[in-house]
Amino acid sequence: MSSPLILLPGDSVPSEYLPSSNSSAPLRLGPGLRLLSQPPSSSSSKTSTGHVLAATQSGILTTDPKRNAVSLLSTPNRRYVPTSNDLVIAQVHHSSPDYFHCLITPQTPQVVLGQLSFEGATKKTRPMLKQGDLVYARVLSTGLGAGAEVELTCVNPATGRAEPGGLGPLTGGMVFDVSTGMAARLMRASSSSAENQESVDGLVVLDELGKKLEKVGGFEIAVGRNGKVWVDCANGGDSAIKATVAIGRCLSAIDEHTLSLADQKKLVTRVLREMKIET
Repeated sequence: MSSPLILLPGDSVPSEYLPSSNSSAPLRLGPGLRLLSQPPSSSSSKTSTGHVLAATQSGILTTDPKRNAVSLLSTPNRRYVPTSNDLVIAQVHHSSPDYFHCLITPQTPQVVLGQLSFEGATKKTRPMLKQGDLVYARVLSTGLGAGAEVELTCVNPATGRAEPGGLGPLTGGMVFDVSTGMAARLMRASSSSAENQESVDGLVVLDELGKKLEKVGGFEIAVGRNGKVWVDCANGGDSAIKATVAIGRCLSAIDEHTLSLADQKKLVTRVLREMKIET
């Protein structure tokens, strides 16, 4: 459809807005949508017709026919509601014999992460995490009903491997807070080509920072849907600290202000110059 569709929590998604896929790939749901029913598995149809979806948050419906995916582009906000399959950055609060008890936002109850929920972990080789340590994890389940515990994992339950790459403990680096809307944009940008970043999210800051900081060793980034961004520069020393702080400043500025693609590039250049980072 040519006109954008704005949904509120509880609204159903009209079938004509769902992508029509000629592949056998299943319909992929992004954050903000819940599957209420789907066509019978015996159906020979390869389109998305027949799926009944409802919105769990407000936003603009976006579709990706190539990936047979549909999601909600939410407006920036600071409140995060855990959803299955979300990638989050969690901080260990304390541990028990079977679980690490973690925080994903200041205002929500603690979540649990199994002590063996890491790639190749056994009772002898499991990570010895302590209070304050960070982990990059996926929401495994949110439970049913009020008060249900949210469970995290650092592996794909089907393969036992840390997929996508980077799941597990995060060492070093710094963590910056952004809105959940900005976090969603960054996650899409980090997994898309530069052309898709520009056309879908209007976000080129990661690509621009990558080019500018290549001479000083580049950087690693992990983005959580809970509004946390972990950044680590590989070269160490004072230049790494400056580069890390510069990245955080750029992300915060773009989160707080609506900047065009050209303005984002100018922002990166200005911040790196102010931090006296040679590019």
